[in-house]
Amino acid sequence: MTLDLSSFEKAVSSLKRAILVAKDAKKMRFTANQKETIRAGVIQNFEFTYELSWKFMKRWLELNLGSSYVDGVSRKELFRIAAENQLLDDVENWMDYHEARNKTVHTYDPLTAQEIFEKAQDFLLDAKKLLSALKSRND
Repeated sequence: MTLDLSSFEKAVSSLKRAILVAKDAKKMRFTANQKETIRAGVIQNFEFTYELSWKFMKRWLELNLGSSYVDGVSRKELFRIAAENQLLDDVENWMDYHEARNKTVHTYDPLTAQEIFEKAQDFLLDAKKLLSALKSRND
């Protein structure tokens, strides 16, 4: 059984576009409110792309290893299993993304928003790698 990765592909693409708009905003004369809104858009894209990332990771592992390997495991353990199965390169990066995602839920201040905005740019590269790994092994 193959996974329909179209929603994950769309999310990664949306995050990429949001980051490109944010980079363009640095060069243009946007107001502080406009820049804040663009940054919020990147963060929102990061949130839903991260959520889809770990869910597709888990689905792939369930299909290919069996649900008993991933049911009830911690996020760190899920990432470790995904790395062992060559879906991820760096478990610690993914734990950082998980922590950043949790911060978006619990607090919103300018410093935290900037931190998450920057983390989203790193995340895009790893999300693309995960998508590529899933596509290449989706049979």
